[in-house]
Amino acid sequence: MRIAYIGHATLSVELDGVRILTDPMLRPRVTHLYRRGPLPEGKWIQSIEAVLISHLHLDHCDIPSLRRLGMKTRMIVPRGAGTLLRRRGFHEVEELDHGEATAVKSLTVTATPAVHSGFRPPLGPTAIALGFIISGSKRIYFAGDTDLFAGMADLGSDLDVALLPVSGWGHNVGPGHLDPLRAAEAARLLRPTVAIPIHWGTFAHVGVRRHDPVLAEPPHLFAQYAAKTAPEVEVVILKPGESVTLFESVQNDV
Repeated sequence: MRIAYIGHATLSVELDGVRILTDPMLRPRVTHLYRRGPLPEGKWIQSIEAVLISHLHLDHCDIPSLRRLGMKTRMIVPRGAGTLLRRRGFHEVEELDHGEATAVKSLTVTATPAVHSGFRPPLGPTAIALGFIISGSKRIYFAGDTDLFAGMADLGSDLDVALLPVSGWGHNVGPGHLDPLRAAEAARLLRPTVAIPIHWGTFAHVGVRRHDPVLAEPPHLFAQYAAKTAPEVEVVILKPGESVTLFESVQNDV
């Protein structure tokens, strides 16, 4: 298993020889948010078997980034999101509802609930929001954007890795998100072997510098809280651009 944290909610997940990309955001800017740090480049954009889209917000379903991956790339999206992508010219779009699953070669991708708005600003459409469990020889939970929800503990049967959002792009994350403290509670409920904090350190509005604490502190606060609430969970912090081959080494090669 190899996981690369590209930044924000974008990760390359390689399991059993199959590569999946989550919520690709590959540009220097989206709406009023600017990328802090270099643009991602590397071999992770090659040989992608599927892209998972958790919801339709502009920083998670970015059409120019998806076009960069190719119009025939397979997209697995929330129920209600397919029409938007097909109208934009994408050919392989599959919609999932909560609890539904699909095969990606030897892997199984299962849609899970998420507590988050599914409305795409400014005019829509609205689709549900999802997380995903990727199952093969290991089980990986990608939370997308979500707050804590009833039933989260039921997802945690034999999870090897949980990819948990811990921040956003400002000082407050607002409803429908996890901050470091709530993400630590999610780790307690899910009981994965490893938790990797995501959705931090990548995008911010004008005036926030690259080394501002609002960008750098959330994963470390999460690790501190998790050490108290979920001490059996190992926290692995990856900076944007780093990858880990669990449980061996971390290298910056994205």
